[in-house]
Amino acid sequence: MLIRIKEAITDSIMLKQSILADDVLIGKIEQIIGVCIIALKSDKKILFCGNGGSAADAQHLAAEFTGRFYKDREPFNAEALHVNTSYLTSVANDYGYDEVYARIVKAKARRGDILFGLSTSGNSMNVIKAMEQARSQNVITIAMTGLGGGKIVLASDFVINAPSNDTPRIQEAHMMVGHIICEMVEKKMMEIV
Repeated sequence: MLIRIKEAITDSIMLKQSILADDVLIGKIEQIIGVCIIALKSDKKILFCGNGGSAADAQHLAAEFTGRFYKDREPFNAEALHVNTSYLTSVANDYGYDEVYARIVKAKARRGDILFGLSTSGNSMNVIKAMEQARSQNVITIAMTGLGGGKIVLASDFVINAPSNDTPRIQEAHMMVGHIICEMVEKKMMEIV
């Protein structure tokens, strides 16, 4: 058991070192930070969606924006799209689970808003449909996925590919990147005020 514990920690460290060494990926993260700042400065919102652990990560990141990260500040307009269980279950029942995010994006998202779609495989149909709906409304789409990206890449303006096929390690990388985005957006937005 001790060997596997150490292997899991080593795998997580190695994935993060791969991200650190990838200047293209770091550049994408920097671009995404800039896009988020522009959106928030323009009174736009940041939306998140995902399934399972990715839904938990989406909710976590939305909370970092609306609550606080490091500093006491005004809340940023951000929301995880799955937190209304009455909506989620009624739409899944009436229209199918593949439609749960696309329908709420159609209702809530406006031109210039941002939608983060989290999917470790990049093939979660409900997240892909949400990204496609968002693009049709001129919403900026950002995918957070794993190695290869999956089908979500085709519906995304920006893609953060954690270079792994291991779901838990991908999710750990997504949270690291998400926290970096939250930290830098908060820092830059507070400099503007």
